[in-house]
Amino acid sequence: MNYFEFYGISESFDIDATLLKKKFYALSKQYHPDFYAGEDEAKQQEILELSTLNNKAYQILSDPVRRMEYILKLHDLVSEGAKPQLPADFLMEMMDINERLMEVEDTEQLAVVTTEVLAIEGDISDKLTRLTADYEHLDHTAQESRRNEIAEIYFRQKYLLRIKESLDTFAARL
Repeated sequence: MNYFEFYGISESFDIDATLLKKKFYALSKQYHPDFYAGEDEAKQQEILELSTLNNKAYQILSDPVRRMEYILKLHDLVSEGAKPQLPADFLMEMMDINERLMEVEDTEQLAVVTTEVLAIEGDISDKLTRLTADYEHLDHTAQESRRNEIAEIYFRQKYLLRIKESLDTFAARL
């Protein structure tokens, strides 16, 4: 079941956290297995499944990164093992950073590369914020277009995360 439908809220990258929490607690109470201890096995199993669904839905939707990935998966824009097509200029920039990272010999050089990576991350984050801000108010065609742009940012963030992990590894060695 779609988690947004389960909670009765619109699909959105920016969810009202208070509303989400209220829905989670209301459904936690409604589907608490202890309230159905006297019911038959089938009903107990159904309630247990709904309780589990509620917990999983809340875990995903309350985390902005996991929520973004979930929405992209709902629309078949992200799948396990998929190889994203990122723009050549971005890949060249990442390759350049990786090469410079391999040549880092001191903390000053590492700081320069780290600053550059954080600036790129900030730019990506700003763009993501702009793209997700009014998503739920767009028509379906505009939402589809927006999701494609957001998917590209998602893959850029994943790529950048690997670079940041390399930065941490190099920082630990220096």
